Amino acid sequence: MTGLDPGVIDPGAVEDLISSDASLRRFLHGLPGVDQVGVEARSAALATRSVKTTAKARAIDLAVRMIDLTTLEGADTPGKVRSLCAKARRPDPADPTTPQVAAVCVYPDLVPVAVEALDGSPVQVASVATAFPAGRAALPVKLADTADAVAAGAHEVDMVIDRGAFLSGRYLHVYDEIRAVKDVCAGAHLKVILETGELATYDNVRRASWLAMLAGGDFIKTSTGKVSPAATLPVTLVMLEAVRDYREATGRQVGVKPAGGIRTTKDALRHLVQVGETAGEDWLDPRWFRLGASSLLNDLLMQRAKAASGRYSGPDYVSLD
Repeated sequence: MTGLDPGVIDPGAVEDLISSDASLRRFLHGLPGVDQVGVEARSAALATRSVKTTAKARAIDLAVRMIDLTTLEGADTPGKVRSLCAKARRPDPADPTTPQVAAVCVYPDLVPVAVEALDGSPVQVASVATAFPAGRAALPVKLADTADAVAAGAHEVDMVIDRGAFLSGRYLHVYDEIRAVKDVCAGAHLKVILETGELATYDNVRRASWLAMLAGGDFIKTSTGKVSPAATLPVTLVMLEAVRDYREATGRQVGVKPAGGIRTTKDALRHLVQVGETAGEDWLDPRWFRLGASSLLNDLLMQRAKAASGRYSGPDYVSLD
């Protein structure tokens, strides 16, 4: 917990916090430190929870609905994006009861392709921006990158923070960049990627989470998927504690998106257990929790088919992405 009473951080208080680098640093470094042994032990204990039968079937469907189906490769083509969008709309052509995924995430130049392919569907189009994945660009370039994605029809924008600025203690610089990107997003939801694999400590993960939320991020996201380690269970646990405490302090709910390295149904269910036990059931909804993944959907579909038929399907049951 942060030790803050509910409602203590109002807009006026935020203005005071961001009045200088020194005041923002005092606040972020005043957050309680993370007990590394404790968070890793709790995460490991939650990972042993078993989800079976009917509950498992419901959890698998929920995990499918939470997926941001992602392709972020230099070799991406319009054809690959259209194929991914078709899969997002109808993940299992043999079973029309299979839920659709939450979103398809692509590079900005392929947003128009995804928008066209998903027209008439509730599946959202997400786009990475701000010189993803390194974020090493001037602010005008980052803002233009974001504006292009939004103008092309992206419903959601996944930005990367300036990790160099954060790690050197220039917190106000990071805050100002997130705030500027948020303004350019207009009505699009902003997911702020912390790249936790480069932040080194759980304390930094907690501080970066609070910084992103104070700046107006709608989601905090672990990783780009380009750096190892990516979405670990202990890191996700720290971020879930942060959004829980932030809502208690401000009344505003923020989502969480672990991304990178989540490949199996077991991985997904472990994350869902953490959500329910740490942030609470309010976050067990695609509006507040997402799974950034590319190969995870295939395993969920195979496990879903197995639950229905009692046997595992062959590897050709699902399409290769």
